[in-house]
Amino acid sequence: MAMYKAPLRDMQFVLNEVFEAEKVWSSMPATEGIDLDTVNAILEGGAKIAENELFPINLSGDAEGVKFEDGKVTTPTGFKEAWNTLAEGGWLGLGGNPEYDGMGMPKMLTVLFEEMLYAANAGFTLYPSLNTGATILLDAHASDEIKQQFLPPLYAGQWIGTMCLTETQAGTDLGLISTKAEPKDDGTYTITGSKLWITGGDHDLAENIIHLVLAKLPDAPAGSRGISLFLVPKFKVNADNSLGEFNNVNVGSIEHKMGIKGSATCVLNFDGAEGIMIGEANRGLMAMFTMMNYERLSIGIQGLGLGEVAYQSAMDFSKERLQSRAPNKEDRHTDKAADPILVHPDVRRMALNVRAFNEASRAFASYVGMQLDLSKFHEDETIRKHGDNMMALMTPIAKAFITDRGFDATVEAQQIYGGNGYCTEWGAEQYVRDARIAQIYEGTNGIQALDLMGRKVFSNRGEFVNVFTQEVREFLASCADQPNMQEWISKLETELKRLESLTASVIAAAEKNPAEIGAASVDYLNLFGLVTYGYMWARMVSVAQRKVETDTSGFYSAKIKVGNHFLKRILPRTLALEQQVLAGADVLMDLEEEAFYVN
Repeated sequence: MAMYKAPLRDMQFVLNEVFEAEKVWSSMPATEGIDLDTVNAILEGGAKIAENELFPINLSGDAEGVKFEDGKVTTPTGFKEAWNTLAEGGWLGLGGNPEYDGMGMPKMLTVLFEEMLYAANAGFTLYPSLNTGATILLDAHASDEIKQQFLPPLYAGQWIGTMCLTETQAGTDLGLISTKAEPKDDGTYTITGSKLWITGGDHDLAENIIHLVLAKLPDAPAGSRGISLFLVPKFKVNADNSLGEFNNVNVGSIEHKMGIKGSATCVLNFDGAEGIMIGEANRGLMAMFTMMNYERLSIGIQGLGLGEVAYQSAMDFSKERLQSRAPNKEDRHTDKAADPILVHPDVRRMALNVRAFNEASRAFASYVGMQLDLSKFHEDETIRKHGDNMMALMTPIAKAFITDRGFDATVEAQQIYGGNGYCTEWGAEQYVRDARIAQIYEGTNGIQALDLMGRKVFSNRGEFVNVFTQEVREFLASCADQPNMQEWISKLETELKRLESLTASVIAAAEKNPAEIGAASVDYLNLFGLVTYGYMWARMVSVAQRKVETDTSGFYSAKIKVGNHFLKRILPRTLALEQQVLAGADVLMDLEEEAFYVN
């Protein structure tokens, strides 16, 4: 059966030892009061909720799914009670602005809390995840009056937020949306149109749902430059924050999905609903990107969480599954009829692949969270700018690379079960289904790769890449006196040169042929992701090497060995990716369009 225990020791290692979070927080007035006792209490409390409240209703929630009857959506058994637990404990405002009753915890901590929730129950966790994104957007772009009225009940879980972007004809290309916003004399707007694939579009968890809706004013410019953003509650909100009349936001249907079946994915019809503009007219997409960037990191964490629970469950299975004998006699369990499957090299290969990516993803998520914190809170403009640049560069990698590796992790973990992994009662097949969507929503991973290659690399001629490689080289220089880090230093320097050379090659090619950006983008992102994970592993191994001799738990020794697997068996994949990028656009565009279609 599936199992999950929050990996608190590894989380504390990443936070406290690899990134020395307390030093980071003490450098910023907004976070300087956060101490390790508070952090550990938050992690331990989050682990209890994930393990005891959310994980037990994961399998049943998947089997039951959400229901749509008489125009209303209901969530699976236990979801409402789990939501109340989060709300009553203040967990929904963990990273929220303290001025409006949030707890003010930094992102590099809250990403670890999110991982635990996603691992325990991905379908449920999408509700608090979207709520967090909505509060971040409102805190950044709404007026003080709106923030005072809406943020406290959203942090308290009394209300819950969503984002409404997609329409039938407008997915990636949001400039094609047709939802209209007509101004009224009282300063509000009448919103008319339909949105689909709205996560948490309707449900029974909270008393009100606050939709953040993209729409166009009557005189809006064409395309994405004519998009405005509106706050549209399911029930109108009175001046005293009591609920008023229904606001003509109707559910057309719910989607029947491959996975995340406990998450309500709705078609919403705005039939002349009342909305409030957030931010400036025709600049709504820029405001929405505040939420989308945080959500993209969150969806990356969904991939990590599912990879972690898939790994733990597969390892629990592997202890009991006896098959054949170990290739070496000294590894055989002679007291048993056969050996546990982990004695076999190929099972080890799959398990180490999953673990190596999971642990690197955890470090990377905290690293990106740290950049978000620095760019938001630090008073030094140089540090704030560095964080902002790294956040821009790493966000598409965090979304695409973590979710791709997370899906791979669920598949490899499922493979360890053999035929059992294909059967529902073991839980492994659910993790595969739940992980698949993370590669698609919040901007498909192909779009993330285009964003990285086009906007974050080509448009500034590799400036952000150079900032990253300089940071890595500064770290490698700090390891020069560690004898056991010499192989890491040498191989990572080779990978940095490969990344820099490839970046220059694609930029030069794209200046002559714009198709080179799209042709290179996915392979380039994967190569960049591997180099970034190499950096994460080097940071982890560097710490472990300094502490391994005095360690009696085996934690640091295991960290070094898993890192060695990444260095020698995973990082060399960059060689093939480099050749794929250098193959260029011609090989992709050479086949005539008509030849793709079945005659």
